[in-house]
Amino acid sequence: MDKAKDILTTYWGHSNFRPQQAEIIKNVLAGEDSIALLPTGGGKSLCYQLPSLLLDGITIVVSPLIALMKDQVMGLQEKGIKALSITSGISYGELDTLLDNCIYGNYKLLYLSPERLQQELVQERIKLMNVSLIAVDEAHCISQWGHDFRPAYRDISKLRSLKPNCPIIALTATATTKVLEDITTLLDLKQPQLFKTSYHRKNLTYKIRLATDKFYELETVLANTQQSAIVYVRNRKATLNTAHFLKGRGITATSYHGGMSREERHKQYLAWRTNKVQVMVGTSAFGMGIDKADVDTVVHLEIPDSIENYFQEAGRAGRAGQESQAVLLYNENDEVRLENQFLKVIPDTHTVKKTYKHLVNYFQISYGEGQDSLHRFNFSEFCGAYKLHTILTYNALQVLDRNSVISLSQEFTKRATINFKVNDFALTYYLLRNNQLDDVVKAVLRTYGAVFEQVTNINYNIIANKAGKTLEQVHQVLLTLDQDDIIDYEHQNFDTAITFLVPREDDRTINVIAPFIKTQENYKKNQVQAVKDYIANDTTCRAIQLMHYFDEVLDEPCGNCDVCRNRTVIKTRTSIDNAIIDLLKGGAKSSREIAQLAYPQQTIINSIRLLLEQKKIAILPNNTYTLL
Repeated sequence: MDKAKDILTTYWGHSNFRPQQAEIIKNVLAGEDSIALLPTGGGKSLCYQLPSLLLDGITIVVSPLIALMKDQVMGLQEKGIKALSITSGISYGELDTLLDNCIYGNYKLLYLSPERLQQELVQERIKLMNVSLIAVDEAHCISQWGHDFRPAYRDISKLRSLKPNCPIIALTATATTKVLEDITTLLDLKQPQLFKTSYHRKNLTYKIRLATDKFYELETVLANTQQSAIVYVRNRKATLNTAHFLKGRGITATSYHGGMSREERHKQYLAWRTNKVQVMVGTSAFGMGIDKADVDTVVHLEIPDSIENYFQEAGRAGRAGQESQAVLLYNENDEVRLENQFLKVIPDTHTVKKTYKHLVNYFQISYGEGQDSLHRFNFSEFCGAYKLHTILTYNALQVLDRNSVISLSQEFTKRATINFKVNDFALTYYLLRNNQLDDVVKAVLRTYGAVFEQVTNINYNIIANKAGKTLEQVHQVLLTLDQDDIIDYEHQNFDTAITFLVPREDDRTINVIAPFIKTQENYKKNQVQAVKDYIANDTTCRAIQLMHYFDEVLDEPCGNCDVCRNRTVIKTRTSIDNAIIDLLKGGAKSSREIAQLAYPQQTIINSIRLLLEQKKIAILPNNTYTLL
């Protein structure tokens, strides 16, 4: 463990482990199975990343979150740690090469999606690898009672048969007792040691406010902090509108949503992480893997779809232990909106089956074909082609993704072809008069040699990197060339990408997963009801309510949430009312005499007004107060 602490300092820059991390790492290094149940921000990834540097061999990390895998691999590579990820959408040849690198390339971590483990090639190569540790991230996905159940997770147990002597660590932030039992059984863990910290965060206060004007309330909340904040909204348009409102009020803000390009998301995140802007306004796409210590406020402008998601998002405040708050703003229309956004758009088996058929027909996938094929498309155009309800259809795609029929991702891309209409001489003369276009044109010519002879597919990223320009600048140059009749430029925007993970088999494909679809439908309804119950319960401390949901008992109310504060105000006001009445039992008293009571003066004044309104006391002509 001394060596582990040295590595912690050298690679991660920390002098001490967070709670439970040292104990978990020690158990992993001893070759024992582990379950790490750590809250959001508890440092789960370190529990397998650090041991990978001490163990002789490679650590396999199974995760359902492609974006998070990529972010972690990038972060490890920046530290000089050899790591790679294998996700959907790569060719067989590339997959073959990457797996060879894991066997012969001295890599320390290999990130895999659970669907990849179903491939025979992957399983055969894993047999040849010197695997020292298997880490299952987001392990709650293995249970049908987990909030993001994925049947493909049940195939992870194959790793146990491929590497029977290799220790397994399962990690999650949120899991009930029933989910923990499923993790142990379905991963075939051998007497796993459970490492669990309390879900309770003493430094984090939960507040719910009824707000007729949410923007006004949001401004009020943010006016009381100079530290970083996160504001969660439901959709892309709301991220832009909310950020625009805050900037108009002098609060620096930026936005983040799944429809942005990876480069744009990274740019916005960097501005927030480096404190160039105070507030990040994001959809639920923002947050996984984010560990910014100085966030002290998280605001939800709409009711979340589950307690699990709310708890994870709220938990991104106060990670350094500072006093922080999670504020949920709602109004009378939000419960109706919750029904419309979540309950009425839960796809049943029939809807999923219909969506799948439209999908394979849209891409002209032949029966028995399509496995591992990647397709980019404009989601709105797809829905328009078949007159589909957009939200219901997108949720159906998510069901197909969760059940490993497809891999779904949102990515804003431009697909383009170009063909030069002029010869070399005419192009040279044109560039002499338009030298501001020179960098992009030369980058195109260096990359694509056949653009004068034939229509050529181009990659914006490659051209932008070679020319030292942004993607939008490349697009604008190509538009200019097209308008000036130098090239033919065809381009189309895509915001969605899918990879078919299984061959097309129509009804049979969906019939296999039909029981899971029904289970997830019922579970989603229960999740929404739990959120509604949480908001409606204004008699029990918010922290106690949340802990109860996760099967944890909290003995004492937090004293700071909206419920506790309201109870304190009522209790205090009642005490003052009684004190004033007791005082007046001895005869009429002036306001100066009443002010001698041991309570704040303004609070006493408020109680006098209330008692007058309730006709419990009256004011006499000599300006003294008496009982009625």
